[in-house]
Amino acid sequence: MDQLRDPVALLGRLLIAWIFVVEGHAKIGAYAMTADYMAAYGVPAALLPLVIVTELGGGLLVAFGLFTRLAAFALAGFCGLTALLFHTDFANPDQAIAFQKNLAIAGGFLGLVAFGPGGWSLDALRARRTGRSAAPTMP
Repeated sequence: MDQLRDPVALLGRLLIAWIFVVEGHAKIGAYAMTADYMAAYGVPAALLPLVIVTELGGGLLVAFGLFTRLAAFALAGFCGLTALLFHTDFANPDQAIAFQKNLAIAGGFLGLVAFGPGGWSLDALRARRTGRSAAPTMP
């Protein structure tokens, strides 16, 4: 199983990052509609550029495994905020499921924060070039 660790870590990063890259890009094309949606939930539309940078930029960083822990931490927080701000109508089963999915995705990102991106990542490449460890060892 050890020989599968790095390719599986890469696949996991790509799968969890995919939705954020796609949705961040989509928000650029549907800027006004997304701003209206946010405003309807009491979230200032002025935050939309930050949302796009977080989703698109954070998703790409996680996918490539660059500054992975920082990007994953930011995206975990983003998922938590998304759940709390947009998916708290628990009488609506779709909203309840979306709330739970956002928390589950946040948990996946926290796993990246704790364990790092794996050996097939730009973080690992940078660490090899500088002679440092890409992931601090766990006590």
